[in-house]
Amino acid sequence: MAHGLSGTRRDRLGPFAERFAGAGFAALVFDHRGFGDSGGEPDRFDPRRQLADWRAAIAYARLLPGVDADRVVTFGSSMGGGNALAAAAADPRVAAAISQVPFLDLWTQAHRSGPRVALRMLAAAVRGEHLPAVGGPDEAAFINAPGAEDGWRRVVATGEDSRWRNRVSARWLLGRPYRPIRHAARLHCPWLVCVGEADRVARPGPAIAAARRAPHGELRTYPDVDHFDIYAGPVHDAVVADQLAFLRRHVGGDVALPPGETCGERHQRRGKPRRPVTTSRAARRARRRRPGRRARRSPRPCGSPPVPGPGSRPG
Repeated sequence: MAHGLSGTRRDRLGPFAERFAGAGFAALVFDHRGFGDSGGEPDRFDPRRQLADWRAAIAYARLLPGVDADRVVTFGSSMGGGNALAAAAADPRVAAAISQVPFLDLWTQAHRSGPRVALRMLAAAVRGEHLPAVGGPDEAAFINAPGAEDGWRRVVATGEDSRWRNRVSARWLLGRPYRPIRHAARLHCPWLVCVGEADRVARPGPAIAAARRAPHGELRTYPDVDHFDIYAGPVHDAVVADQLAFLRRHVGGDVALPPGETCGERHQRRGKPRRPVTTSRAARRARRRRPGRRARRSPRPCGSPPVPGPGSRPG
């Protein structure tokens, strides 16, 4: 589980991870190199490096005790939702992916600033400078949609002793455009896409269309919800309810396995492909709070109909 751009694991990803861990799913929340608690060159953003970090996190999660290596799910917010899609597409063993308020395409989803702002950002990229991650509509900042700066700062203020910095390298703008949306049509696994219908940071239309193109895409939309509204309150509860239902449907649940049978054997016996589960570090906290209790991650029979959470709409 990870944020996108400069967001860190302390910035309200914990409540998602805790809900997943409480339902019996391990949840590994990590920071990309150069951001938050991770080492590396501070504030250097590079989409290719971040995907390498996702590969490392997935490999690490598969080695954790109690984690089924073939039931790993990727989960990301905003640009992290794009990374979750790209990481899943690159790894055929990934069982499912979840992208919330996803930023999947720089060309079609980004808020369009005026030409002066765009020129200032391009000049900073050419000079190898840094720019603010968030700012006002007239500022040369990566996220400068109306209301976005206030929305993100509320997330940071209610996080867990955030390590976030409002500073991101700009050189990546000169490279290949950020477009993980191109993976959607060929994604091998179930993909839940949670879209705020009023999102002004990542335009909802392209994400909705991508979810519908995906062979196993599942779309949930949330009326009147902007990019940073999903981290607290009733909207947060509705989004998490949909995500937990998706996880139970595809990678786990409360159906016990017969003695001695593994998850893979159950699906092979039914003649169905092996299905996935999520990963987590928040599970460590959950285990410390509930000593001696092991999470159950037995798969529910596949094919049960999706039930949207309160406040969401199926796509």
